[in-house]
Amino acid sequence: MAEVLFRSLSEKRDSQGVEVRSAGTSAAPGRPASQGALRAVLRHGLTLTDHTSTSLSPELIEWADLVLTMGPSHLARVHELGGAEKSALLGAFAQGEDWLFDPAVPDPFGGDDETYEATFRTLEGLVIAALDRLSKELGE
Repeated sequence: MAEVLFRSLSEKRDSQGVEVRSAGTSAAPGRPASQGALRAVLRHGLTLTDHTSTSLSPELIEWADLVLTMGPSHLARVHELGGAEKSALLGAFAQGEDWLFDPAVPDPFGGDDETYEATFRTLEGLVIAALDRLSKELGE
């Protein structure tokens, strides 16, 4: 859901040079998005029908300028794979140094549609804030 939100919102802003890729720390490669995620993004006019899971790898970390993660265990895995200097929790990055809310994004997997919707809305706010910060840092 975060990937499709980043893509959609960066396109609306006409953010040049923003490339987004999604990878999981324990996802089996080639799996489709969960039904809950599919329904959540569809309610907001987005789609994940072509999405398949990708495992996080050293090559993906090398490719990225910035790696944003959903939770502390994901961040730890990025660090293990050599990306400590260019990674952060999405929530912490979006909120800046004086974050007020828990920077971890709850994993909705296995939850009901309300859980997925709540996660979508959390991600939407964090993605907007992260894009705002990136725009400032890139001078856009």
